[in-house]
Amino acid sequence: MNIIYLLFTVSSFSFPIAAVDLNLNSLQSLQNATSLVAYGLMDYYTGDQYGQTVGMFSDPYYWWEAGGAWGTMLDYWYFMQNDTYNDIITAALLHQVGTDNNYIPLNQSTTEGNDDQAFWGITVMTAAERNFTNPPEDQPQWLYLAQAVFNTMALRWDADSCGGGLRWQIFVWNSGYDYKNSVSNGALFHMAARLARYTGNQSYVDWAERVYDWMSDVGLISNGSYKFVYDGASTTDNCTVLTTYQWTYNQGLLLSGAAYLYNYTGSDTWLLRTNQLLNASSVFFNNSILYEAACQKSGTCNNDQRSFKAYFLRFLGQTAQLVSETQPTIMKWLNASAYAAAQSCSGGTDGHTCGLNWFSGGWDGMYGLGEQMSALEALVNTRVLHLPGPYNSTDGGSSIGNSAAGTEQEATNLAPLHITDGSKAAAAIITSVVGISIVAAGVWLII
Repeated sequence: MNIIYLLFTVSSFSFPIAAVDLNLNSLQSLQNATSLVAYGLMDYYTGDQYGQTVGMFSDPYYWWEAGGAWGTMLDYWYFMQNDTYNDIITAALLHQVGTDNNYIPLNQSTTEGNDDQAFWGITVMTAAERNFTNPPEDQPQWLYLAQAVFNTMALRWDADSCGGGLRWQIFVWNSGYDYKNSVSNGALFHMAARLARYTGNQSYVDWAERVYDWMSDVGLISNGSYKFVYDGASTTDNCTVLTTYQWTYNQGLLLSGAAYLYNYTGSDTWLLRTNQLLNASSVFFNNSILYEAACQKSGTCNNDQRSFKAYFLRFLGQTAQLVSETQPTIMKWLNASAYAAAQSCSGGTDGHTCGLNWFSGGWDGMYGLGEQMSALEALVNTRVLHLPGPYNSTDGGSSIGNSAAGTEQEATNLAPLHITDGSKAAAAIITSVVGISIVAAGVWLII
């Protein structure tokens, strides 16, 4: 049992009024602590302010991280049994679906990548598996949205380079279109595994196996009893040279995806892979406390990378629920990280701002949406063995889907040799508008 001091705010002043006993065996203790951390997370939400976009958080947090943050808030609702933010979550998830109900909204349609879209799909998959309140009947349902994201991503599978795989970017004009990364492919694998378990549809298992085998063949998943997941590879050299950075969320996508497949199929192959991926996950822990190994020690973690631990912790919790053999290791990591994270949540003027470094025994001066998300996931996932695991369509899941969701449209990626006349015209219009703007700005300056 650890004691952490949490500050409460009155008017513009913050002061400690009590020592909160953080007892991970007490739901009430966790509810008290996490309510403050969740409140701090929602401090970054601007979508309920006049003139702001529903579902989006403040700058500099990108659209993809907003999708990830709503997944964290779903975890908070489920594990802490607190529905304070449920209406906000629902509004956010439905506002960003886009005109084709596949999470390619107009305001993101020229910039988002496969991984960006996937994180919204993963969140609505969680909503389906947790039996989160279904949307109104005239709105797309959680399972439908997850299937639409998966299907539109699967349509972009690119066998013309590197023997398969998804590119990082959807559109050819975005930097990174020539890169096939583990987060995009791992997310496709992850969603396939979850959809297989939820729906009982073998085609999703087939897709999961295809993605995993490709990642293994090109070396994005290492061989041996420790299966490390590397960042990606370029199509310019046919994916023969790997970028070997290891990120927590990549490892977690593959780990929990393998756990879903083992739980669904009972295959010893997927149990072995789950354990091998779990073994490799130890690289991200020091004395059972989680850190982002690729950037945290050097102090170079950017805004995106500072949220990666949140997703990894979520995926660890899912794995523990689905594969009992993993529970001793995972719960040791989750409990140690939760205590350490809680001690970091003592900063800022509100007294519950969380930091990045969980080894310091207090707040390290870092703050942001990613830090709040990560600490909240660490705390709530200590309850994963106290509540039912993910539901499926036969044991309590009520969300309605459609296996053809998203396939009504053509593949939304535009390969270099398949750019349509309409796309060229659109690009020309954009170029013209930019050109006119530049000329107008020049005239204004001269005047």
